[in-house]
Amino acid sequence: MNVIKFENEEQIGVAAGYYMCGQVLQKPDSVLGLATGSTPVKAYKHMIELYNQKAVDFSKVTTFNLDEYVNLDVRDRNSYHTFMYENLFDHINIPDRNINFLDGNAPDLEEECRAYERRIKRAGGIDIQLLGIGSNGHIAFNEPADSFQRWSHVVELKESTIKDNSRFFDNIEEVPTRAVTMGIGSIMQAKKILIIALGEHKAKAIKQLIDGNVTPSCPASVLQFHTDVTLMLDKGAASLI
Repeated sequence: MNVIKFENEEQIGVAAGYYMCGQVLQKPDSVLGLATGSTPVKAYKHMIELYNQKAVDFSKVTTFNLDEYVNLDVRDRNSYHTFMYENLFDHINIPDRNINFLDGNAPDLEEECRAYERRIKRAGGIDIQLLGIGSNGHIAFNEPADSFQRWSHVVELKESTIKDNSRFFDNIEEVPTRAVTMGIGSIMQAKKILIIALGEHKAKAIKQLIDGNVTPSCPASVLQFHTDVTLMLDKGAASLI
């Protein structure tokens, strides 16, 4: 693993933005795996800045998002669909037809998950997957469990994850309790993985990811088996390593 420590979130945003755009410059028709939440916002901001400077072209890029809430309208301000358009897609030249989300409102969620895997495969696989990490070690919505979930699936969210995400809602009761998410196998098939972690509350999970036992009780620990992982950490997240 390539572990890079930074002074603050701003520095990480610039570095992560360059890293993601560097992939596109190297391969203009790259397939990008994207994440939501507060962690990647600065990276997306810098990707937009590089686009506005005409340093990068996203017109041939394809994207797949990690996850989406179940039974939340895509127009809801807290849907990951809305998040991605507000924080990235509305500001760059990626065609709508190249943007892929899991549909949390699909009539058959299991079939939706199977279809998503087929779409990833048809696109040639993900070139670089951007990840955050939960304080309990979850990646995407792969929660601590007794076994690793291999492919995209429906998940019941843990109380800790619901609590973490409640800051985006008016109250905790509004937070959906289920989601659809890429599985561990889906993530592990990405050619490269970039993880951003911010804050001391992520430090324990980062330590487990880097040198703990590989166990589904900390889903991120499986990334020890991936051949190309880069971690970008602020001081707090790196405090235990």
